[in-house]
Amino acid sequence: MKYFPSIENIKKAANNIQQVVDVTPLSSSLRLSKIYNANILLKREDLQRVRSYKIRGAFNKISSLSKEERIQGVVCASAGNHAQGVAFACSHLGIQGTIYMPAVTPKQKVEQTKMFGENWITVILEGDTFDDSFKAAKNYCEKEDKTFIHPFDDPQIIEGQGTVGLEILQQSKGPIDYIFAPIGGGGLISGVIGVIKALSPNTKIIGVEPEGAPSMKTSLTNGVNTELRQIDKFIDGAAVKRVGDYTFNICKENLYKMVTVPEGKVCQTILDLYNRDAIVVEPAGALTISALDDFIEEIKGKNVVCVISGSNNDITRTAEIKERALLYGKLKHYFMVRFPQRPGALKEFVTKILGPTDDITHFEYSKKSSKENAPAVVGIELKSPKDLEPLILRMKQNNFFGEYLNNKPDLFQYLV
Repeated sequence: MKYFPSIENIKKAANNIQQVVDVTPLSSSLRLSKIYNANILLKREDLQRVRSYKIRGAFNKISSLSKEERIQGVVCASAGNHAQGVAFACSHLGIQGTIYMPAVTPKQKVEQTKMFGENWITVILEGDTFDDSFKAAKNYCEKEDKTFIHPFDDPQIIEGQGTVGLEILQQSKGPIDYIFAPIGGGGLISGVIGVIKALSPNTKIIGVEPEGAPSMKTSLTNGVNTELRQIDKFIDGAAVKRVGDYTFNICKENLYKMVTVPEGKVCQTILDLYNRDAIVVEPAGALTISALDDFIEEIKGKNVVCVISGSNNDITRTAEIKERALLYGKLKHYFMVRFPQRPGALKEFVTKILGPTDDITHFEYSKKSSKENAPAVVGIELKSPKDLEPLILRMKQNNFFGEYLNNKPDLFQYLV
């Protein structure tokens, strides 16, 4: 599948989508620039009309359909952002669309999709992952003879997403040394590559994936597009088991580097952006900033662009985001604690075992009438990772220690 996005087609896409797509800001981040001693610029696709860049490719593709294809209708599969782009395009162009989304898609993204599509779309929740929804959508599409709007592996989708790269170069006041772009299926970064190779060949392009869904990195390592058996679905906007064939070939030949970022670190970035910069992003939108630490020496003094891909976050996920960030930062720890079944045992644990700044945030205990000791699952939040070893030592010295759960994922997920 030999294909490379031409700058001519990307410029045509820019003209095609300008009626519905906002030119999003390329803004300097003073906080990040100080941290990394570089000029860090944020391409704010989180401020796009549908709160992500996905409208660019979706509208470019759907608006190019023939009259017969428009009458027949379109189908897509999406974890959320592509769905909203397709829904908006269907409503704007008056085309009936059927949108498949995983059953676990955040409610906010489902409702936003319905809002943008109005009466022109039908949403079907199918499967646990994007890949499940994708298969169901393809089957329905073939059965009903409708046009499938691929979320990333389609030339017109890629060319539409490539308009992000055009805007970056038009908005930048100087040469760009690095562009960090998130990768789910690879459509965005492939389009950006098309622009950069034609107009700014010295710019280095770095792809960023979730550590729990490294489909592009795995494929590049193997030298062939590889489907993963399992993925962590938390960063839903960038969690796919298999990247596109077009996008894999484009990235294989043109990426400077490919990195993955732990989900917990992404969560901390989300919290930092909200608390320190008043920027609300979804997990996929925080990927590129989360990767900067891996290049802290290389990017010093350079002009660096991070594409902030979207802001369709569900507020109900905030507690999980905070939890993952604390676990990643080694500030929250879970234990199986052996409590003597006698009055005052809990008071002794609080006064003798906990440090002055330690805080119990989770506690599950059931008294056993015939046991000398009864286990409790206890979650403790620390002020510093250095407080962990002294805490465990005090537990052991006073015969409270039973099991440390953080490094036992199967048991941890079952109990917490």
